[in-house]
Amino acid sequence: MSAPRLSSTPLPGIGVRYDLTTRENRRLSVVAHRDGHRTISAYRKDDPDACALSARLTADEAATLIDALMPAHHTPNLLSTTDLGLVAERIELSGTSYWNGRLLGETRLRTETGVSIVAVLRRAEAVPSPTPGFRLAGGDTLILIGTREGVEAAAAILGRE
Repeated sequence: MSAPRLSSTPLPGIGVRYDLTTRENRRLSVVAHRDGHRTISAYRKDDPDACALSARLTADEAATLIDALMPAHHTPNLLSTTDLGLVAERIELSGTSYWNGRLLGETRLRTETGVSIVAVLRRAEAVPSPTPGFRLAGGDTLILIGTREGVEAAAAILGRE
């Protein structure tokens, strides 16, 4: 069996088509339409050019399907886990957060939880290794690394309203 392969093809005026070839050599495709709809198609195993199923989904239906494929207990924000027991996770700071406008050092995350904030994503830019003097803003996505317990404690601290 080969590894799954994903390719994308721009469709001018329509959106982007993503084609997945599974380990079992089955073909699936998703067209991400510019209007938010998605068309998912599955192709016949005996003829990979013959479409066996095609369904057009609204944005809400696509989100529901994603929830079924990646249930909440899989932690969709989880980026990776290493053999050392460390995880990396994305946590978004809400606009109503207590920390909105405050300095990163004021959170005392590293001291209280042992978690490191390795980057902050703000709009279209990334701030790697932010210093304690970095001012947080609502909408920031913080990239944290630590133990699962530490990251959960950090999420509770950052979730303070």
